[in-house]
Amino acid sequence: MTKIVIRGACGKMGRMISEVISSRTDCAVMAGVDINPVKYSYFTVYKLLSELPEVPDAVIDFSRPNELDEMLAYCLTNGVPLVAATTGYTPEQVEKIKAASSKIPVFFTANMSLGINLLSELAKKAAAVLGDQFDVEIVERHHNQKVDAPSGTALMLADAINAARGEKYSYTYDRHSVRRKRDHSEIGIHSVRGGTIVGDHEIIFAGRDEVITLSHSAASKEVFATGAVNAAVFISTKAPGLYTMADLV
Repeated sequence: MTKIVIRGACGKMGRMISEVISSRTDCAVMAGVDINPVKYSYFTVYKLLSELPEVPDAVIDFSRPNELDEMLAYCLTNGVPLVAATTGYTPEQVEKIKAASSKIPVFFTANMSLGINLLSELAKKAAAVLGDQFDVEIVERHHNQKVDAPSGTALMLADAINAARGEKYSYTYDRHSVRRKRDHSEIGIHSVRGGTIVGDHEIIFAGRDEVITLSHSAASKEVFATGAVNAAVFISTKAPGLYTMADLV
């Protein structure tokens, strides 16, 4: 039985994760942590990780990027495996997460959905097969409460395609600001925010007289919660290292 602490327990994803765990027999919520704690019926929510009465088998983090240092300090001090699922980290914060993985198991991916990670693999294959004859544009759509843009998933997809093409592409986010023809060595990334869209990602490969489109749509946040719980159970017994969805599947 994997004892899990949910960081960001009172947010939408935190509540969804607790629901997913409640239906499983291989793990349980030991406690929650949230900057604005509220009372849950079957576990206690603390304000800080340092207030936990015992050390968990894993921490799932869906909180805020500015709380990273406190979380890493706790996990490193206590040797706790970490599922880092918060988005919007700066490049410097990403490097801190990667550095921590030399001492503890860290599961870190831009998206916890199995489908999105399959989409990434398909995109790499398509990029390798189609080559420079096809322009690449990525469109991501999310709800109107999402703060960061473009999404971390859109950047993950762009990075996967760029890697398949030899890291020779630049990213264009704001096409209207420069009046010029599209540069052949760029990947366009576009963000849409509105309503309650959970998360849609579309990759367009546009060639001469033909267009290939790969897409993924999430109907609810449960797909991300399930992925995060699977990741926590997975890394709870692993050696220090940086793990991704590719290791899990």
